[in-house]
Amino acid sequence: MTGKYHKVQDVLDTYKSAIYEQDADKFLTIYNPDIHIFDSWNHWESKGIAAWKENVAEWFNGLDNENILLEVDFNDVVIAEDEKAAFVHCAITFAARDEDSSETLREMTNRFTFGLKKDSDSWSIAHEHSSLPIDMDTGKGIFDAK
Repeated sequence: MTGKYHKVQDVLDTYKSAIYEQDADKFLTIYNPDIHIFDSWNHWESKGIAAWKENVAEWFNGLDNENILLEVDFNDVVIAEDEKAAFVHCAITFAARDEDSSETLREMTNRFTFGLKKDSDSWSIAHEHSSLPIDMDTGKGIFDAK
């Protein structure tokens, strides 16, 4: 299921374009089959590509039902890599726009950390962790802290 990504930046570019295109198959090509994800949403974690595929399908299907285009921007990206492993941390802003009017319906920024590994000259995400800061008074995630 993985693609050929010769640079870590290729993985990030595919992440962004696959979400915009709502192409779950393309999106899943950047993930290692043994992916382990700690997510900010509904599920504490996902282990393996099959579990992640279910979450991605649910996410993309929900966007399609709402007539939404989702734009992704990477901010404050830091990449450290060697021959076999890479580490990325960044802030990712997701902006949901009405497909017809381009009006911004909602927007949020999450903190992300990716651990990537290189197999057969191609990078894939082996670990992903997304988070939000928590408001200590309400216990709710802060979506606009940046």
